[in-house]
Amino acid sequence: MTQHDKLYRYLFENHAVRGELVTVSETWQRIMEHHDYPQPVKNLLGELLVATSLLTATLKFDGEITVQLQGDGPMSLAVINGNNKQQMRGVARVQGDVADDASLKDLIGNGYLVITISPEEGERYQGVVGLEGETLAACLEDYFMRSEQLPTRLFIRTGTVEGKPAAGGMLLQVLPAQDTQIDDFNHLATLTDTIKAEELLILPANEVLWRLYHEEEVTLYDPQDVVFTCTCSRERCAAAIKTLPEEEVDSILEEDNEIDMNCEYCGNHYIFDAMDIAALRNNASASDSHIH
Repeated sequence: MTQHDKLYRYLFENHAVRGELVTVSETWQRIMEHHDYPQPVKNLLGELLVATSLLTATLKFDGEITVQLQGDGPMSLAVINGNNKQQMRGVARVQGDVADDASLKDLIGNGYLVITISPEEGERYQGVVGLEGETLAACLEDYFMRSEQLPTRLFIRTGTVEGKPAAGGMLLQVLPAQDTQIDDFNHLATLTDTIKAEELLILPANEVLWRLYHEEEVTLYDPQDVVFTCTCSRERCAAAIKTLPEEEVDSILEEDNEIDMNCEYCGNHYIFDAMDIAALRNNASASDSHIH
């Protein structure tokens, strides 16, 4: 029995600590659908997706967040882009061989984690953190300690359910401006860390929380759906074409008879032929043309 992807928030009644629990299996599968990534890259994208969803839920605004890893290793880039509606998409770039047992360091080489937060209202913010931890979760915990000064723990699990890739995770965070005993927080984190991948990825959220915290009073809030959504469109591609020098566009048309704009995120192809380009240049509407 697979459940659809959902993000839950929960609160400990007797501790100033909040939690989140997310499953992103379907969304992860959609992200990988049009790509043939090596297994370690797939796993890292799954972890990045879990982390981005959990991070998005810690933000108190409408807007977007992008979490990306970049470096000089065989995987030069892995990025997940999401928003407060839990609409997610992602892509990785791989140049070079990736060993089956490649670690985060093996994949990225010398690199860093960049978190970009773009609220619909207000200032854009970017945080950069070196990859000092052995895992993505450790690097993000490091980021939280530096930027938010809020003790935060992430627990990321990937595996398979019914033969399909499955991923999920949990986050614990001390509530801001609350006097939480760090021992209590560490105790809750130790309990959370015992969650097995198969429990997190298969069981209903209330059952997971009961297994982990049956001696605690926990309030579980209504979930939010997590979905794969790509923001590409014919209009955006047309806008991109308009920014290119006309000679360049003409030479591509001459060579290929069309311009094929392929979205790396979802695999959609937007085809523009000479008539479409002429229409664009006349500012006529090309939106009723063909999409493949």
